[in-house]
Amino acid sequence: MKLYKLSISLVTLLLFFIFSCKKQEGKLISKTISNSTESMFNEDIRAYYFQTLDSASYYIKKVDTTNTLSINQAYFLESRKWYKKLEPLLIAYDYENYLSMNGPNLLKVEIDDYTDIKKLKPKSYQVLEEYLYGEDSIPNKELYRVYNYLQVRIPYIRKNHAIYRQYDRHHLKMIRDAIVNIATKGITGFDSPMLANSLKEAIYNYESIQHIISLYKTSFNNSELYNNWFDEINNCIQTLEKGDFDTFDRYSFIKYHTNRQLELINKIAKDWKVELSKSRPLSPTSTNVFSESFFNKKMFAPPHSPEISNERIALGEALFNDKSLSGPGTVSCATCHIKEKAFTDGNKLAIGLNGKPLQRNSPTLSYAVYQKTFFYDGRGDELEGQIVGVTNNKNEFHIDLKTFSEKVKNNPKYKIQFDSLYAGNVNNRNVRNAIATYIRSLTPFNSKFDRNMQDLENTLTEEEILGFNLFMGKAACATCHFPPTFHGTVPPKFDETEFENLGVTKTANFKKPVLDDDPGLFYPYEVEEKRGFFKTSTVRNIELTAPYMHNGVFETLEQVLEFYNLGGGQGIGLDVPYQTLPSDPLELEKNEMNAIIAFMKTLTDQSY
Repeated sequence: MKLYKLSISLVTLLLFFIFSCKKQEGKLISKTISNSTESMFNEDIRAYYFQTLDSASYYIKKVDTTNTLSINQAYFLESRKWYKKLEPLLIAYDYENYLSMNGPNLLKVEIDDYTDIKKLKPKSYQVLEEYLYGEDSIPNKELYRVYNYLQVRIPYIRKNHAIYRQYDRHHLKMIRDAIVNIATKGITGFDSPMLANSLKEAIYNYESIQHIISLYKTSFNNSELYNNWFDEINNCIQTLEKGDFDTFDRYSFIKYHTNRQLELINKIAKDWKVELSKSRPLSPTSTNVFSESFFNKKMFAPPHSPEISNERIALGEALFNDKSLSGPGTVSCATCHIKEKAFTDGNKLAIGLNGKPLQRNSPTLSYAVYQKTFFYDGRGDELEGQIVGVTNNKNEFHIDLKTFSEKVKNNPKYKIQFDSLYAGNVNNRNVRNAIATYIRSLTPFNSKFDRNMQDLENTLTEEEILGFNLFMGKAACATCHFPPTFHGTVPPKFDETEFENLGVTKTANFKKPVLDDDPGLFYPYEVEEKRGFFKTSTVRNIELTAPYMHNGVFETLEQVLEFYNLGGGQGIGLDVPYQTLPSDPLELEKNEMNAIIAFMKTLTDQSY
C-alpha cells in the first residue's frame, strides 16, 4: 500500500513538473490584456485545463472492479481532487458537462412530449462517491457503469473543449462565478454528501483561481492589487484548512472572504480595463452576495420586456390589488397574496371563489422573480405565464384574458398610465407585464440577516449565526434552499429551479404518518418517477408564511424541523421510492433546531 501511495504522489509531482516548465517558458513572453480581442493567455489557461482534465482522467482510469475497495477509494479521491481543480473552468466553458459530471445521485427525467420521455440513471462523481463510501454493497455492474462513463467522458470533454476565442473578461468572469459557486453551493456539502469533503474541495477550487490569476501577474498595472489578491486567497485557504465541516463559520467566510473577493474582482477589472458582461443573471459589479444588486433582475424577465421602473411597479401594484379585474369582481391577486403575510394568506389551503379550499397552499411571491418556473408543480414558465394560469382558472379569477384586459382598458385611470408607460397599448400582454413587474420588485434584501451581511449593523446573536452555519452545513438545508434567495434556483448560473420529493405527510403526526396523496409533477405526463415532487420554496420571510409545505400540513417551524430531522417520509417509515431528501436522521439536537429557526426568522424583510 505504501508503494501504491508513493506512485500516486510521483505521478502528481511529474504532472506538476511538466506543467511548471511550460508555465516558466510562458513567462518569457510579454502579454497584454484587451477588452476587444482574444486573450493572449488562452494558451496558458488551456494548458492548465488540459492538465486538470488529464490528471482527473489518469486516476479515474485506475478505478476498476478488480481493485480492493480502499484502492478504488484512493484513486477516486485523487481524480476528484483534479476534477475540483478543473471545476471553475468547466463551469465557465462547458456547463452542460459540469452538470453531468457533478450531478446528484438522483434519477433524471427529461420530458419533451408524451412520446419522448427519457429516464436517465445518474453517472457522476457524486454517484461514485456514494457507491464507494456508502454502507450498501454496490454490484460491480453498477459500479462499472458509473466509473466507465467518467473514464470515457473526460477525454471527450478534452477533445471538444471551447477555450479558443475567449477574451480576458471571460476568464475574469470565470473566476467570479467560481467564487460565487463556492460560497453558495461548494461549502454546503451539495456535491460531497457522503464524505462532507466540501472545505478541502473548496481549497482545490481556490488553488486553480490563484493559479489563473498568477498567469496574469505581469499584466497587472497595480502590483499592490495583485499582492492583495494573493494575500486574500492565501488567507481564505488557511481559513478553509482549519475548518471542520460541521462547525465551520460560513457566516464569517462569506462576509469577510467572499464579499472581499468580489470587491477585488471589481478592482482587477478596472486595473485590466475590461468590462464584464451585463447580459447575465448576476450583476458583474455587485460586491455583496446578500444585496439586491447581486442579481441582474432584467435577465429574469422575458426577452425584450420593458424596463422595470417605479412607474410600472406602481401600476402593477394597483392592478395586483384591484378586485374588479376578476370575473365576479370579488377577488384580486392580493386576496391570496397578502402583503403583511409576505404575500401568502395564512390559510392551510388557498380559498377559491366558491369559498372552498383549493388544492394547495398559497406560495409567497417574495423573491419569486428569481425562480425559473412557477406554481408548486412547475406548470408556469414565467411570471407573465403564471398570471395566465390564475386568470383562466374558474376557481380563482375565472375570466378570459380578453375580458381581463378590456376591464383595464375601460378604466380611465389605467388608460392614462398605459398611454404613458406602454404607448397606449392596453392588451393582455402589457397588463400581465405590469403585474409581473410589481412582483419582480418584491426583493428588498433588507432583513436583519441581509443588513448584517451588508455591514449596515452588527446585531446577529450567537444563536442566529450558529443557525445559519447549521443551515449551510450540518443540517444540509442549503443543498436545496440555495443562498442568497434560499429557494431552489441553482447557483452559480441561477437558470434552473429544482423540485424535490420530501415524502410530505397528510398530518403532523409522525408516529402514525400517512403520505400526502397530491401527485405534484406526476401530471400531465403521468411519469411515476415524478410523483410527489414539488418546487422548492424560499425560506425568506418564513416567519410570516405559516402554515408550511404545499399542503399547509405543518403549522409551526418546529414541526418542519422535526420532519426534516427524522429524514422526511422515508425516515418515518413511509414508502417513498423516489424521495430526494436523504432518509437518514440529521441527528440535530434541540438547541441546534432552535438555532436554525432563530436564523430563519432573521430573514424577515423589514419593508416593501
